[in-house]
This record gives sequence, C-alpha cells and structure tokens, in this order.
Amino acid sequence: MQNLCDVIGIDKSTPPHLVGEMLGPVANRSLSEPPLWPSGVADDASPVEYSVQFESNGARHLRIHLERLAENPSPVANLQASKDLVAELAERHDLALERLEAVQDLFTSEQPQSWFSWAFSLIFDTRGNPSFKLYFNTDMHGEDAAPEVVAEAFDRLGMPNAFDLVTNHALRREGLDLPTFFAIDLEHSEQARVKLYVRQLNARAADAELAASAVPGIDPSAVREFCSVLAPGTEVFDRRPLMSSYSFVSGDLDKPSNYSLYLPIRDYVPHDGVARDRVAQHLQRLHLDPAALDGSLTALTDRPLDAQAGLLAHISLRLSPNQTGTSLYLSSEAYGGTVQN
Repeated sequence: MQNLCDVIGIDKSTPPHLVGEMLGPVANRSLSEPPLWPSGVADDASPVEYSVQFESNGARHLRIHLERLAENPSPVANLQASKDLVAELAERHDLALERLEAVQDLFTSEQPQSWFSWAFSLIFDTRGNPSFKLYFNTDMHGEDAAPEVVAEAFDRLGMPNAFDLVTNHALRREGLDLPTFFAIDLEHSEQARVKLYVRQLNARAADAELAASAVPGIDPSAVREFCSVLAPGTEVFDRRPLMSSYSFVSGDLDKPSNYSLYLPIRDYVPHDGVARDRVAQHLQRLHLDPAALDGSLTALTDRPLDAQAGLLAHISLRLSPNQTGTSLYLSSEAYGGTVQN
C-alpha cells in the first residue's frame, strides 16, 4: 500500500494504518499460514484488493476493497463483524448512516446464503483522507430472492423506478443477468451514490452496450471499443462474466448518472504481460499516461509478468455525461495467484 501511495502521489501515513485496523484479526496473520477464511474479495482468497482510479480530468485515487472477518469466521460471524466495524467507523468518522438504516434489515439474515454478506471500499484522496462505501451481497437470502430484495431497497431509498430501468437494460436475459451487489456511499454529499452491480453471464459486448444505454448523454459504443481493446476476438465472455453497474445520486429518480463495465481481463489473456500491453493501449486511447500502470505493477510484485495471469484482475470503464474514467483492479497475490474459474 505504501508503494502504491508513492506511485499515485498520496500521503501514505493514513491508508495502511486504517486498512490494518479495518481488516481486524487477519491484519497481522502470517502469509505462511493459510487464509483465515476464503474471502471472495480477491481472486487468491485474501480479504483485500487494490485498485487505481483514473479520471479524464487527470485525477487519480487509490481504492481498497476489503472484507472484515471475524476472529472465528463463519457467514454469521463475518456479518456481525462487519456491522460492528460500521459502528466503530461511525464513532471516528462522519459517516452518513441514514441510507444504511433504511435498508439494513433487507441485507441481514440469521442464515446468510451468500459467499460474503457485507464488504467495504475506501477511496483515498491525495492527502490520504478516506471516503467509505458499503457493499451488500444481494444473494444473502438466496439468488431467487435477490430481485425482490433489490427492488425493495431502491423503493425505500426513494428510487421506485430504478429497478425497472435496470431490468429493462441489464437484467433482460433470464438466468444469465443476475443482481450481485447493492452498494451505498457512507458520506454526506449530494453526490453520494446508490449502486447496483449486475453480473452478465455468457454476455457479448452488445449486451453491455445495451446496458450502458440506460444512462442519457453517454456514448454506449465506448463499451464495444473497450471490450475490443482488452479482449480482442472475444465474441462471448464465457469465463468470468462481465459486470455492469449503475450509480444513482440525489435526484436520479428515473435514470442513473453513471454506468460502469468491469471486464475480468485475467480470464482473457495468457499472462499479465499481455494484459499490461492491452491496458496500456486502453489508457492511451483515453489520453492517460500508462506510467502509473507500470508503477502500480512494480509496487506489488517483482515477478515476471509473463509467469501467469491474475495480477491485473479486471479493468473498469466509467461513463457519465461529463466524464470518463477507468480503474485497474490489482491482486496482492498474497496467497499465490488467482483461483481459476
């Protein structure tokens, strides 16, 4: 993390310390031991994933995605550990909890049926100040119940038409387009987001392009170009799936303000050397300097990139009417490498 802070130009005094506190019991666990619990946050079962965000205005951010595990982990214990962590963070940071309080019971279960229940992300600005986001697994009550849970969550948050819009654009293919994560920003801001993520099994670029068309004022064809650069020649994404997400902010009652596509590049390259070259091409097409890409890879490992795939886990494209962005999601490879699907 300190290496990544240096690459991005972030004050590195706060991020490692805060993330260590949030990880709890696993923070000081030796890597010579097996994972305390096989977290779903990262490909190698570790409970932390790094990402570097690029914006078209030149801004860059470090983002950490993590799961809080209980000292004696289980689905029930991990859910409680996440709830306890929210309470701890609220005491030290000015978190906005109104949206959480409105939907918390929907994403709580005495018998969670999902591979994780709640997870967190932190985005650090250049001074090392964090903003927090909370993820809920929409399958907590079972995959069949997920659509009803999501529709009710949107309704409680004053967005009654949001689920129908998402259904018409990204949940069209029965059994193949599936709600996956529901997320809320825990900040006091008119730009605080409510997000829904949809995994699209065996999708084509055209399916993601149609999903993107739900957002007015963007060019959905950018999605097709993105896919062609990162996975040239791939007609159907039949390994790890594409993921679409929508962001809704205050006032977005009938339309999302943002669409993002997440492409699991590690499943569509022979090794990270090829992934690096394709991502560099993608950054250049967005007029972004790929030097931060190389710096980020070097910050994490000194292994040859052509040894295997997985260091570059997936790449996202963010589209909104006034801005385009991209994020590089990086594995720590703490427990070796990616677990192949």
